[in-house]
Amino acid sequence: MTVHRSRPEEPVTPASSAPASSAPEALRETLAELRRLAALPLEHGRTLPPLAYTSPELYGREVERIFRREWLCVARAEEIPQPGSYLRLDVLGTPLVVTRDEEGELHALSRVCRHRFMDLLPPETTPERGTLTRLTCPYHTWTYRLNGRYAGQLAGAPLMQRVDFDRAVCRLPAHRVEVWNGFVMLNLDPGAAPAAPALHGLDQRLSSHGIADWVSVHTQTWEDVPANWKVAVENGSENYHHMGTHAATLDPVLPGRDTEVDECDGRWFTMFTPLSDPEQGGTGLGKHSRSGRGAQAGMLIAGIFPQFVLAVLPDSAVSIRWLPTGPTTHDTQITAMVPPGAPDAPHFAERLSAIRAQVAQIQEEDLVAIRGVQRGLASHPDPSNGRFSHLERPLWQFQRYLAERLL
Repeated sequence: MTVHRSRPEEPVTPASSAPASSAPEALRETLAELRRLAALPLEHGRTLPPLAYTSPELYGREVERIFRREWLCVARAEEIPQPGSYLRLDVLGTPLVVTRDEEGELHALSRVCRHRFMDLLPPETTPERGTLTRLTCPYHTWTYRLNGRYAGQLAGAPLMQRVDFDRAVCRLPAHRVEVWNGFVMLNLDPGAAPAAPALHGLDQRLSSHGIADWVSVHTQTWEDVPANWKVAVENGSENYHHMGTHAATLDPVLPGRDTEVDECDGRWFTMFTPLSDPEQGGTGLGKHSRSGRGAQAGMLIAGIFPQFVLAVLPDSAVSIRWLPTGPTTHDTQITAMVPPGAPDAPHFAERLSAIRAQVAQIQEEDLVAIRGVQRGLASHPDPSNGRFSHLERPLWQFQRYLAERLL
């Protein structure tokens, strides 16, 4: 798997925020408008008010009520392939490490040493992924176990014999983790319900693809993209923009106007866009098969709020994960996957090169739109004409999701 990181251009400067004394009132008004919009039927659906994409107060509420309570997609399980493997993550300012123990189970542990708060895997000196037998703090060499029910427990603390210190009760905080279709799902809330039951319906729609066994071949990250996270999620949740943003790339092959959006509600959504020429679909592996669509080749989009979209083509797939880094910035990570065995096929190197180029090109086209929308939002425009197309049903659904979590 190849990994590439892209730094942003100069960030968009948002319009000056309201005085502190008016911030709570502005938040109340924004939430009241969210409540009103979420109650509208799709045929009367409208965009969120501009403050929903620029307000630091609303962003703080989103972090606490959504991102610190929801299941978030953070990686592919194959990135932690064997006992002793680790993956370093930072989620909303929380330093984490995901490890695999000798029984094959994953653990998500805090990377903050219990002694003096040192990062156990500092990015300045430690690879993002690798293998280890124990976590050893580079500051004072406190050491933590990684196996099974002892994961995170302190194993060694040099020269602590002369003070009142009980090593047995010292351990790294652990966070809940599940694997869903090969993706690592993380939750920072110890009281959250399991992830799998709420995604059962989506499992059924993906069952013919076998995504859990697909192989990641390329990952690229765009850091601190100058736009609110919801702008990016909304862009990735509709194909209406194919005819504009991707007029010369995606739309001739996957015409947005032909998209069939499924009637979903709740946390996940799906839609399907048939290929204009099925011969462009490659091998035909993983063709979408559903009642009313038959074995038609095309692209299945599956989204899980708040921050994940999966696009499945006949012989490849792309997952997109967004994480906010501030009120008007976010990170984007895109991973390209192929069915098992595909990397061993003749001439796969040329195909991989084409996949990398396509991921970069489509994302750069999307970034033009995402940055442009955020610039428009910073001017506090009148949102009264921001009506949804029927192809933007997932955005209407997203509003209902946000209202349920934030109100």
